[in-house]
Amino acid sequence: MRGAGSGLRGAGSGLRGAAWVLPAAIVLVALNLRGPIVAPAPVIGDIRVDLGLTATIAGLLTTIPVLCFALATPFASWVIARADPERALSLSLVIVLAGTVVRSMPSSAALLVGTAVIGIGITIGNVVIPVVIRRDTSAERVGLVTGVYTSALNVGSMITSLGTAPIAAAWGWPVAIAVWAVLAVVAGFAWTYAVGGRAAWLRPSPAEAEEPLPVTGPIDQVMDAGAIRTVRAASAPVRPARRLITWGLTLAFGGQAFSYYALTAWIPTLLHDEIGFSKASSGASSSVFQILAVVGALGVPVLAAKWRPRAIISLVAFLWLAMPLGLLFAPQLWLLWSVLGGAAQGGGITVIFIVIVRIVSSDADARRMSAFVQGGGYLIGSAGPLVAGSLHGATGDWTAPLLVVLVAVLTLGIVGTTAARRVS
Repeated sequence: MRGAGSGLRGAGSGLRGAAWVLPAAIVLVALNLRGPIVAPAPVIGDIRVDLGLTATIAGLLTTIPVLCFALATPFASWVIARADPERALSLSLVIVLAGTVVRSMPSSAALLVGTAVIGIGITIGNVVIPVVIRRDTSAERVGLVTGVYTSALNVGSMITSLGTAPIAAAWGWPVAIAVWAVLAVVAGFAWTYAVGGRAAWLRPSPAEAEEPLPVTGPIDQVMDAGAIRTVRAASAPVRPARRLITWGLTLAFGGQAFSYYALTAWIPTLLHDEIGFSKASSGASSSVFQILAVVGALGVPVLAAKWRPRAIISLVAFLWLAMPLGLLFAPQLWLLWSVLGGAAQGGGITVIFIVIVRIVSSDADARRMSAFVQGGGYLIGSAGPLVAGSLHGATGDWTAPLLVVLVAVLTLGIVGTTAARRVS
């Protein structure tokens, strides 16, 4: 089947130019798949003052997109089934663009509606990009392109965290969160150029059907990505809910996601309150936490070649603990804690999916297991910003929110290592 996949990358694929064109377009698209989520964080104080938002409502600005990741995947798959991947990804960018513009309107209703629209658009992009990478990239370059795409997600978060507050200082927060729509426009033009005139999928032969719609999300980043997978005689369905390890991995993923999104939403405000950073400095400092994820995401697969997953989860959890504990007892060393926590949050997702890959027996089993773990995990993670914001609003300081993050990290470490104890 690799030959079939290679055929899709030929003249019929509609791809243009040199080998770097598609990866470059994917990088530009990826800048739009995480950055819009973190854009309000550096200016959340200004937004709350202008619109009279409570801490709980402010937390929804990060909670809503993550909730979409858990709930909107069926819709994303339906969209991709109705259109081809090229049109689906273009639609993803259009939706993100529209949501970004709506969110910048100085109204609490527009803020929340725009955030939900952004979440739906990003969900479509999350699902369809692995399809494109697997289909249109040669076997020897799939890992490289996927790694570049994953890193670009974090780079998008970093750029947004760095740039939002300075722009807000000059032109106000509505402009500061609307200006990132330019990235969607640039990515749209690059994507249109890269795919050229391709209009639809090539049809599979009657003997074996292509399976273009992965529902596994990040698992595709660690699975052996060969040619387009084929759907053969179906084996007996595996029910992940009946496996104890599934529940353990779901709780571990939830602890990882809860910690990441809670801190992503509130680090700028915390540093402003605890250390006295300006809004611009707070946004810049939070970008460290985002970009160091690249180290963890690339480092964990290297460790996985020699270490058992249980040992890697223990290391990730240990590094993760430095973030809430450090900010509780020595916030002035925020840079050190951000480096350690950032690397840990990048490695946490990767190692969980490595465990999934090693315990599943088939692609179908992998899809079911990953869908279960991600669905439950993102539901837990979506509560992170909301819970942290509510606790801060109720107590007036950051001790309670950081203690909750600490509990979530311990859940990742304890439950994750227990679930992976028999995985080699």
